[in-house]
Amino acid sequence: MPAKGAAARPMTAEERKVIFASSLGTVFEWYDFYLYGSLAAIIGAQFFSQYDESTRNIFALLAFAAGFLVRPFGALVFGRIGDLVGRKYTFLVTILIMGLSTFIVGILPGSAQIGFAAPVILISLRLLQGLALGGEYGGAATYVAEHAPMGRRGFYTSWIQTTATLGLFLSLLVILAVRSIVGEKDFADFYWRVPFWVSILLLGVSVWIRMQLNESPAFQRMKAEGTHSKAPLTEAFGQWKNAKIALLALLGLVAGQGVVWYTGQFYALFFLQSILKVDGYTANLLIAWSLLIGTIFFVVFGALSDRIGRKPIILAGCLIAALTYFPLFTKLAETANPVLAKAVETVQVTVTADPKDCGDLFNPVGTRKFTSSCDLARDYLSKSSIKYTTTLTPGTVPAKITLGGTDVAFDTTKLADSQKATLAAAQAAGYPKAGDPSIVKMSNPFDIFRPQVATIIGILFVLVIFVTMVYGPIAAALVELFPTRIRYTSMSLPYHIGNGWFGGLLPATAFAMVAQTGDIFYGLWYPIVIAAMTFVIGFLFIPETKDRDIFTFENR
Repeated sequence: MPAKGAAARPMTAEERKVIFASSLGTVFEWYDFYLYGSLAAIIGAQFFSQYDESTRNIFALLAFAAGFLVRPFGALVFGRIGDLVGRKYTFLVTILIMGLSTFIVGILPGSAQIGFAAPVILISLRLLQGLALGGEYGGAATYVAEHAPMGRRGFYTSWIQTTATLGLFLSLLVILAVRSIVGEKDFADFYWRVPFWVSILLLGVSVWIRMQLNESPAFQRMKAEGTHSKAPLTEAFGQWKNAKIALLALLGLVAGQGVVWYTGQFYALFFLQSILKVDGYTANLLIAWSLLIGTIFFVVFGALSDRIGRKPIILAGCLIAALTYFPLFTKLAETANPVLAKAVETVQVTVTADPKDCGDLFNPVGTRKFTSSCDLARDYLSKSSIKYTTTLTPGTVPAKITLGGTDVAFDTTKLADSQKATLAAAQAAGYPKAGDPSIVKMSNPFDIFRPQVATIIGILFVLVIFVTMVYGPIAAALVELFPTRIRYTSMSLPYHIGNGWFGGLLPATAFAMVAQTGDIFYGLWYPIVIAAMTFVIGFLFIPETKDRDIFTFENR
């Protein structure tokens, strides 16, 4: 078994193989998972074509969200198997489920061919992907940590932390490559399937490598001594002494880590495209470059946590992110779309409406249909990235939008005309037109040296640094919080609730907050509040774990 003196020795060939196999397989699982999110609009057109564009996009996004929602259930199912049967067997099963589900999406006929069966099968495959991913991360992190020598668990497990970013980067790279080769029209019609087909090759490589591995030494010893848990779920969550640790891990570590991660990668991409109106090609390249430059810092902060501890790095990342999100995203707006940023600050836009006509716009899953003049007007303004305030005046029906001295009656019976008049008034008042030359646009993947592009990549890189601070040490911290007998089960559930729910639903929730308030930056309050909460709870209640001996089987 690893001893404390092992901290100074170099990594063995077997340990390198363990890290490589675990990380490579997890990269491919994240690749599979992110393909759907990146191609949601195209998938909506293929599998929900019986609906109008708005409705099918909603269904496509809901199917994507389903994969996040079931991740904690996958953590429970596969965590239990991992603690009963073994780490190696379990994450072989999860990668097979993930890879095959993704490949089947690539060959699945659309609704035009098989009707209602297409979306039903698609959603079923998304649920399988989410369940498999819920079991994958805990298995890979536990497996690597239980092979790591004392004093180097942060460094060893940090390689697992690079996998989500690398998986996203790989998915973007493959999509951009296929799009560039076949063209946008052919890609949308048929060749969007190619990235899904690639997953079968990645699956074969991953399974072959993982088959060469042995079971983790900690699990082997536990089985040999007969100290393994007979009921991991009951022991992990049915006993308060263990359930309390899982709850603290969720609120004092993982919730903040989840929102910082999803803000730095996914909400930043959403903010560029949906709010700042940067074209998808450019936005994806900007994110890809920031990830490429910043990914090594997962390992840097993982290794640093072996020296100074997991807790100070993770909590510092949460605190710094909470304090700097507003200035960073403001600077991002000013650089990527300066005309829009100036208009947001200088153009006064007011919606005057009857209070009875104005409802709640909170719509995180996008399924609500607005019918009143006030709600339709505010929804249109938020989707057009036009900042507004609301004045409630009884009897004002239809709602009136005032932009730079111009009044537009937002008549629901002539909705298209009202939207066209609103947009024209907004542009006349100072909001940018579509394709405004000041909006950042990259001509090729290496067009990164112009000041505007370089500045944006720099801002995004800072956001990625926050991600690496909170995410680099998190696997080691979670592994060290729980005993071997219930480790896989105990660490997987808080991780996937924190990342799948707190983090995964962040983009939709944040945009719903923007729509409700009319402020393009208001959605940032969601990650700020959660990150600040995690800092406080973690600071007060989470112990430092870097020097724990994880080869003991009792809780501390």
